[in-house]
Amino acid sequence: MSGPATGADRSGAPPARRAPRSARAGHGFVAAYLVLLVAFGVVPTGYAVYFAFTDAGGAFVGLSNVATAARDFRFFPAVEHVALYLVLWVAALVLFVVGLALLLHRLAAQGVSRALRFLYYVPGALAGAAGVMVWLFLLDPVVSPVGFLLRASGFQTFSQVIAPSHLPVLFTLIAFWTGAGGWIVVMYGALDNISSDILEAARIDGAGPWQTAWRIQIPLLRKWIVYMVILAFAGGTQLFVEPQLLSQASVGVAGRDYSLNQLSYDFAFQNNNINIAAAISVELLVAALTVAGVFVARSGFFDAD
Repeated sequence: MSGPATGADRSGAPPARRAPRSARAGHGFVAAYLVLLVAFGVVPTGYAVYFAFTDAGGAFVGLSNVATAARDFRFFPAVEHVALYLVLWVAALVLFVVGLALLLHRLAAQGVSRALRFLYYVPGALAGAAGVMVWLFLLDPVVSPVGFLLRASGFQTFSQVIAPSHLPVLFTLIAFWTGAGGWIVVMYGALDNISSDILEAARIDGAGPWQTAWRIQIPLLRKWIVYMVILAFAGGTQLFVEPQLLSQASVGVAGRDYSLNQLSYDFAFQNNNINIAAAISVELLVAALTVAGVFVARSGFFDAD
């Protein structure tokens, strides 16, 4: 009579192994996230898609709501405003975030990098609305601590500072102030993951700081830059808090239909037309997903390095 089998059952198959505790913990964290994703992401999106293609009675109307939104006299000016803002915002984010991350990485040996990273990140700890309120205070020449600079630039009143032609630049400054710090930290971490052997080889070959950054560090940051651009574009299409608060603070100088999200909000809560509002929201979703798909496909984002 044979003894008990060890390492395999009588069929010869190895015993099933239980997942290690760390893996089970990871599955638990992911499961919690999936619950939130479904509850606050997938379900609301499906709800919006349903309203976008139906009328007030629930009947399917195809693209009628999309066409009605496009015929509104405020729609294409809002598209232009958001498009200009996106160009400025994404360009500023890529240029200055990557540049500042490279500078901080270069300064790491001098002991000031950690303090600067913390200072850059502090504005990102503020909620979006709180950050805008700070800027409303800074942009008023009467009460701003830098009011002398505003007055020296020819701005005597708050209305002059927030003239419609200035809004894309102002919104870019606000967004960069609140959002760039976190991305600088991310890029700095990516730079830290570049092998020191590669950088040392470049130094031995005679590459200076500029050549090292341009030919080695930036190419190795490519996927992180693409990831940042995708999320920045998606977030930029949702421009709402900045123009909405500015509209209320300026008593109509900045309109409440400046962005597409504002226009959607106006349709939903001023005109009581949730279907048109949902159609605009779905259009923004499609635009963001399309741009993300193009960047992922053209950049080889998921290719193995």
